[in-house]
Amino acid sequence: MALEHITVLDLTHMLSGPYGTMLLADLGARTIKVEPPGTGEGTRRLLEHDPDYSRQGMGAYFLTLNRNKSSVCINLKSPEGKAVFFDLVRQADVVFDNFGADVPRRLGIDYAALSAVNPRIITCSVTGFGQTGPQTDRPAFDQVVQAMGGGMSITGTPQTGPMRSGIPIGDLGGGLFGALGVLAALAERDKTGRGQHVDISMLDAQVSLLNYMATMHLMSGIVPGGIGNGHFVHVPYNCYPTSDGHVIVACIGDPFFERFVEFIDLPELRAPEYLKQPVRFAAKAEIDALIADAFRQQPTAHWLQRLREARIPCGPVNNMQQVFEDPQVLARGMIAEVDMPDGERLRMPGNPIKLSARQNERFSAPPALGAQTDAVLTGDLGYSEQQLAELRASGAIA
Repeated sequence: MALEHITVLDLTHMLSGPYGTMLLADLGARTIKVEPPGTGEGTRRLLEHDPDYSRQGMGAYFLTLNRNKSSVCINLKSPEGKAVFFDLVRQADVVFDNFGADVPRRLGIDYAALSAVNPRIITCSVTGFGQTGPQTDRPAFDQVVQAMGGGMSITGTPQTGPMRSGIPIGDLGGGLFGALGVLAALAERDKTGRGQHVDISMLDAQVSLLNYMATMHLMSGIVPGGIGNGHFVHVPYNCYPTSDGHVIVACIGDPFFERFVEFIDLPELRAPEYLKQPVRFAAKAEIDALIADAFRQQPTAHWLQRLREARIPCGPVNNMQQVFEDPQVLARGMIAEVDMPDGERLRMPGNPIKLSARQNERFSAPPALGAQTDAVLTGDLGYSEQQLAELRASGAIA
């Protein structure tokens, strides 16, 4: 696989960090979770006893985020445990964490310490606010950065007020940019021979994802509010109710609107002035109301068939069941099947990165706590059984 020559030491927990290392593991990176003895990382216990959302003592969070990984238990707070970790660092390519901003330094495992052990090592830290600026020491979770990053202010409507994204984009964005940063650092290491630190702020990621909407504000000074399912520029571009669900119509630009007018029997939309975007945008509420009234008369399937025949961008608003029954989703292999130790086959979202040179994907079960401690320390580091016993006795490993 593309990254099978890369070894990642995964110190992450919860969502943002594990998602970043999951992306690397899905691409073939050998990913070793380094977990505290006894408890493991915090997500192991999340939903662990839920009858619907857990299997074999692991909840859906952990099951999804930790496929394709192995687990070793090392006490990083003990000198002996830290020495074991440094031995792993000497042979690794990447150390990925999402501790609080100063935790790696306090543990003595920040980039300065690890690069002294292995100059080629790449470290990546995903934190709420990054490692510079006045708020670096503040804790943050998904909704905090969604709010501070501006996305919530334009989600929802004036009636609902700010609304967070249903997808935890604050956490996932941090992990996604973390994985991208690691790949960039690996590419640069091929040129320089040296590693570097990748500093990812979840808040920065949210600001970046504002994209052109932020530029519009910075150019004009206009502060946008919640736009619901509509668009800052295009009309019609919205979610419209049908007799049995909802349909998305996305007319980008005047040519698509002309096609839409030919498709739908609404004389009011044939006014010549509506052929220009600024006029349509000024009449957005009226146009949306006309379309909504028309779409309510027929079921979703009726409108989708006609819209697709007219080559107008459209789609249904799928619930979770409908997503994973969608022929396009199935054809793209977006359901990963993971064989659990007890023989059950779990299904979860697949890998969206499709590489032409790598047709076969593999998904292994998430590891039991410390399941590979002995194999990694003997196989990779050459530790003897006596060394393992002494380290266990001291509490350095488990």
